[in-house]
Amino acid sequence: MLDRHHLMILRAVDQQGSLTAAADTLCLTQSALSHSVRKLEQQLGTAVWQKEGRRLRLTQAGHYLLRLAERLLPQFEHAETMMQQFASGQRGTLRIGMECHPCYEWLLKIVNPYFKQWPDVDVDVRQKFQFGGMGALYGHEIDLLVTPDPLHRSGLIFEPVFDYEQVLVVGPDHPLYGKHQVEPVQLSDDILITYPVEPERLDIFNRFLTPAGCSPRRHKQIETTDIMLQMVAAGRGVAALPRWLVSEYQQRLPLHPLQLGKSGVAKQIFLGLRKEDVETDYLHAFVELARCHNTLTASADANRI
Repeated sequence: MLDRHHLMILRAVDQQGSLTAAADTLCLTQSALSHSVRKLEQQLGTAVWQKEGRRLRLTQAGHYLLRLAERLLPQFEHAETMMQQFASGQRGTLRIGMECHPCYEWLLKIVNPYFKQWPDVDVDVRQKFQFGGMGALYGHEIDLLVTPDPLHRSGLIFEPVFDYEQVLVVGPDHPLYGKHQVEPVQLSDDILITYPVEPERLDIFNRFLTPAGCSPRRHKQIETTDIMLQMVAAGRGVAALPRWLVSEYQQRLPLHPLQLGKSGVAKQIFLGLRKEDVETDYLHAFVELARCHNTLTASADANRI
């Protein structure tokens, strides 16, 4: 009764905005598409769309089927891609989702050696998901999720692969430049620059400022790390970033990291994957390579100390 073709029609009409455009996308005539929809509605015994002038509005049943299409169609498409790759002798494509901005800088250090070890595997990095990172994993939009804030759920595994410390970074003209640590109240006159993420998901707020009942004078959001740290170096604000990332920028910018409070804020980068994929060799190899890179980095830091 209900098949993949119907779900493709629902998604195409929702994405394209009209039956005509959807028909072009699916390489169908408009009459053939309309006939398929009418037949489906007859079989289901309920309407999928209602006409409002020239526009179509999904019914409650239509909305349910559209949500189903958004979950299932990516899985069909991924399975077909994988079968094509297996048939042509390729190992596959590793689709990596990113849930944190600075994690991208870390990922670049892993991808290069991974390419050398697995030359027949492609890597695709995605930072925007239809259902968020967890939904992207469940929906087979991605194979690995890079995140500092895992949500442990049935069917998923999160492997810790990189330890780091979240610090406050200030420029040379800041009163705290050269100091060892900062307390929440000391940021009350500062402009805090962060990535465009909700404050409740930022460690500088939920693990440092908010528990102390403090807040910065102003909160400014910037997309790119380069611009963020250029502004910090120029005295336009302060930022909270991983210490390892600040260390790399210190080679070319006058920046100083401060420990957040007496105990600091310890963090980890996790790689999340589906339990069913744990034994996939090229996925497992990426996790092991990331974990090995953490060990080598920690050893190098210890030697510098």
